[in-house]
Amino acid sequence: MAGKIKQMIEEIVRQRSATNPMLAGIVRTKLLLKGLDSKKFDATSADDPLVIQKILAAASEMGVHLK
Repeated sequence: MAGKIKQMIEEIVRQRSATNPMLAGIVRTKLLLKGLDSKKFDATSADDPLVIQKILAAASEMGVHLK
């Protein structure tokens, strides 16, 4: 399923920012510092298992539950 990475990143941002644009920017910056550039992935990006593992680890560190 292409685009899963983008969906996971957006879910982390949504949960951590509570739709506050300023907080969303901070969350995206935190992800960038962890090596996850949200601008790099879109709905057609291939789902790399290593990147997905990295996202799951980042979500866990941030206290975000991904489905």
